[in-house]
Amino acid sequence: MAKAVKKAATATKKTAEKSNSGFMAPLTPSPALAAVIGDAPLARTAIVKAIWDYIKAHGLQDQKNKRMINADSKLKPVFGKDQISMFELAKLINQHVK
Repeated sequence: MAKAVKKAATATKKTAEKSNSGFMAPLTPSPALAAVIGDAPLARTAIVKAIWDYIKAHGLQDQKNKRMINADSKLKPVFGKDQISMFELAKLINQHVK
């Protein structure tokens, strides 16, 4: 029984490794995004983390509704508007990486 559980766990781990490879591929940011996070190629997860670090360091989360992010002069070209929902962030990142 333990052998079957161990085999299933190994198969699950291999599947997870294959499915996560897209998130770990380095992506080159657009010039607008590079102004915020730098121009070095980063994994998608690292890009999201860098943007959140920037947002928190500059106090850009809306104080009344924490789900909203206010754009400053660097983020406005990335967002395309003054304020976005945090749920829109992934969609906007897709437009600014290759």
